[in-house]
Amino acid sequence: MSTTPSRTPPLMPHLLGPLGKALKYASLMAACLVAVLPLVTVFMASFKTQAEFRESGPLDPPTNWLNLENFVTAFTRGGMIQGFVNTTIILVLSLVGTILIGTMTAYAIDRFDFRGRRLVVGAFLLATLVPGVTTQVATFQIVSGLGLFNTRWAAIVLFMGTDIISIYIFLQFMKAIPRSLDEAAMLDGANRLTIYARIVFPLLRPAIATVVIIKGIAIYNEFYLPWLYMPKRDLGVISTSLFRFKGPFGAQWEVISAGTVLVIIPTLVAFLLLQRHIYNGLVSGATK
Repeated sequence: MSTTPSRTPPLMPHLLGPLGKALKYASLMAACLVAVLPLVTVFMASFKTQAEFRESGPLDPPTNWLNLENFVTAFTRGGMIQGFVNTTIILVLSLVGTILIGTMTAYAIDRFDFRGRRLVVGAFLLATLVPGVTTQVATFQIVSGLGLFNTRWAAIVLFMGTDIISIYIFLQFMKAIPRSLDEAAMLDGANRLTIYARIVFPLLRPAIATVVIIKGIAIYNEFYLPWLYMPKRDLGVISTSLFRFKGPFGAQWEVISAGTVLVIIPTLVAFLLLQRHIYNGLVSGATK
């Protein structure tokens, strides 16, 4: 009579369980520390005086948390107010154009059966593989030829170009909208433009929120395009206004820190308030 040898349960998973959890949380805490420590250092430096900044350490708190002189200097002498105004104008117009172009493109690709549809999608994917630096000479010539150089429209037109990420997000949500809604609207006499405007576009609100957040933060933080195409000082955005601190405020790091805090706060508040829409929009767009 053969007996099956009993197998003893492996002890290694039980031993590595607590150790693995400890290593996981330790790595997460280290990553959080690496991400938060520079922000805390810059935040504390923005409240220090010039003498205090030179004499104290980077992690030493300021003696007076009500010292707002650096923020006043950044606003008045650094041109941050004009930078916020220009950034807001460029941001709003670029996002409106991106949403209209992106949703119309996704609607045409998903709803219309035409020859070369896959070729169009492939062309968008191929365009993402081309480094942007290699096309800057041609882009600069086109912008100059259109008379947009040193105007806000240079950045608006360049930002308005819909990228493949926006198209992909809109396409994934578009596929979840049943075509029976289009057919029912057509039976009632609606044309394609009416269907897009009154039926499809309102149902794309989660995707629109996701694109607005992702691309809005990218436009808000963009430095290269405004610096290259809008060198005039009164056309500076917040990123280029902050960069100009290296001239008159090159040795006043406490003022530079105050300007950095002013730039970070709107992005941080927007992300904390809208992070649920970011995660839900990306996950929904990937699973639908």
